[in-house]
Amino acid sequence: MNWAFTSSGDVTETYAVGLLRGMLEIPSSSYQERALADFLAEAMTDLGFQAHIDGVGNVIGVIERGDGPTLMLLGHLDTVPGQLPVRSEDGKLYGRGAVDAKGPLAAMICAAASAVDFPGRIVVIGVVEEETPGSRGAMAIRATHDRPDALLIGEPSGWSSVVLGYKGKLDLRYTVKCPATHPSNPAPKASELAVACWAVLVDLLGPDAGHDAFARPGATLCQLNADLTSATADLSVRTPPGFDIDGLVRDLRERLPVGHLEVLNAVAACRADRSNPAVRALVTGIRRLHAQPRMVVKTATSDMNTLAEVWDIPMATYGPGDSRLDHADTEHIVLSDYLRGIDVLSIALTELAHLPARRADQVTDAPLPARSLR
Repeated sequence: MNWAFTSSGDVTETYAVGLLRGMLEIPSSSYQERALADFLAEAMTDLGFQAHIDGVGNVIGVIERGDGPTLMLLGHLDTVPGQLPVRSEDGKLYGRGAVDAKGPLAAMICAAASAVDFPGRIVVIGVVEEETPGSRGAMAIRATHDRPDALLIGEPSGWSSVVLGYKGKLDLRYTVKCPATHPSNPAPKASELAVACWAVLVDLLGPDAGHDAFARPGATLCQLNADLTSATADLSVRTPPGFDIDGLVRDLRERLPVGHLEVLNAVAACRADRSNPAVRALVTGIRRLHAQPRMVVKTATSDMNTLAEVWDIPMATYGPGDSRLDHADTEHIVLSDYLRGIDVLSIALTELAHLPARRADQVTDAPLPARSLR
């Protein structure tokens, strides 16, 4: 028997914890994911996947077990900068990415490898650059892969919660240059114009805007580099479903007397129906582990947004880990929760095995929405 598996075909707990620890010990900040991709390609091959790394650096593992449905499980390889010492303490595993999002990706790999009776095709993907505005990894997947019959996104939801949706995101860059002048000159300075741009954006969003509610937009001044003659401000707006992104950019441009406003990235909000098969499968898994499932929406953005733009299929986001620890210097995952997450995903895969597989002539991806502001 393969040393990674129990007699029933499940990945052993020792292997599952070791896989995650190995992932945490490999730094993989955005644009630096190749070492982790190589590690996972080898690990997935050992677990029975057909694994490779695609042209943008995504690691892809495929298990073919019949002509049943195709399921895609997709998480991300990259983390924010700042490697943390990897250590185990009091049943917790510490390290950058333990929660966001190596823990969820490792759980998906283990669950897929254990799904020995699944009658179709399971595709597990670790994408690059999710923590960047362009989401290049997920963009490449949607451009090169046929849509699956169901999609699970690996992000920390907590082992007993399912994420139904995320806010959208609008990334802007305002640049302005002014002639050199004395600080006491009443003419506007570049630094003042950049600050005024931020103030106009806040005013346009209104007094109720904020990051504490899914139904309202919220803005962040991400970066400001400015002096009297030149300034650059990077702005980000998290947008609720139905938000008029084009209208906001148009109104902001109209109220800026000088300078250039560039749209770096725009992705719409997404929200899955709680009755769709992907959500129901995860709920079944949570209930079988004797917990009451919670349905949540997030005020952040994920690769679910990117893929929901073109794939109208059952989808949901799930993963062990406390999302309040995302990007934190104390980032860690409770190992018992990580193992429960693998069990929930294993049950969900069994439930999704009953999905009808689309025929080739039924696979027609939705057209990309127009992005005139790019």
